[in-house]
Amino acid sequence: MSIYTYGQDTIVVRDMETWSSVGLKHKINKKWTALLEGELRLNNNSSEIKKYFGQFELEYSFSKHFEFSGGLRYTKENDNKGRIQGYRDHFRYNFDGVYKQKINDLSLKYRIRYQNSKELNEDDKLKEIVRFKVDAEYNIKKWKLDPELSGELFRSVGSESNNQLESYRITLGTTFDIHKSAKMKLFYGFDNELNTEFPKAVSILGVKYIYNLK
Repeated sequence: MSIYTYGQDTIVVRDMETWSSVGLKHKINKKWTALLEGELRLNNNSSEIKKYFGQFELEYSFSKHFEFSGGLRYTKENDNKGRIQGYRDHFRYNFDGVYKQKINDLSLKYRIRYQNSKELNEDDKLKEIVRFKVDAEYNIKKWKLDPELSGELFRSVGSESNNQLESYRITLGTTFDIHKSAKMKLFYGFDNELNTEFPKAVSILGVKYIYNLK
């Protein structure tokens, strides 16, 4: 069960989620890279399925500093509240711009993402979000588990939104080689909603496995 924390004016809903994903990555040539990924997310203290989805991304590298990518995602989201329950179909697309730089042993990556999502077979409004993310990775010599820290802001945009910050996410993790063609990432994150009557504060445990196709 989720935990409700009562403050002076706000009821905060606290939960623990588990995210696990498997992906296939293929470097087509020096400029283009493709990624196919599937992910399962559990909520209610990781006891129930929240959603699962598949997504495809295509990335173009302008240089060692600049990248542009686009992605498509199809989601089955578990609706277990209300009189009519079941899995609902959602579709999302996104466009990303990335700038990367390196300062000695510190690698930095800045990403801005526009995403547009909608529930299929419904007349609900489109949900448009702009996301601002900063990633930092520090290379520790003779140590395979280099620490990675990221922070991200989510802001609603468009004529059908309130044009306000909706949430922020902070993630700490590490990525390491399983063998020469595969990597695994382990991470812990914290996702907090903003500007809503019943904000959710979610802790996230995650694992991601990526296999690089030759």
